[in-house]
Amino acid sequence: MKSNSILLSTAIGTLLAFGAAGVQAGGHEGAGAGAQEKCYGIAKAGENGCAANGHSCQGQAKADNDPAEWKKVGKGECEKMGGSLTAGKKES
Repeated sequence: MKSNSILLSTAIGTLLAFGAAGVQAGGHEGAGAGAQEKCYGIAKAGENGCAANGHSCQGQAKADNDPAEWKKVGKGECEKMGGSLTAGKKES
């Protein structure tokens, strides 16, 4: 009986630890989100953000520096990198 109790306690402790780690990681990501912006025209093929240029998921850019594809960068960094804060015309 005691071994069942120890096993159950270990399992619950493990689940709580993973849950706390997930909350901590999620909180960190959310905190930096306000300091970022979409930057168009700088994403390399396969490194774009989500839902742009006729597709619905990140990593589907077909060409480097397509003005219709975006990538998140730190606020104020986009134009320094040669990008634009507004989408350009889709390349063929």
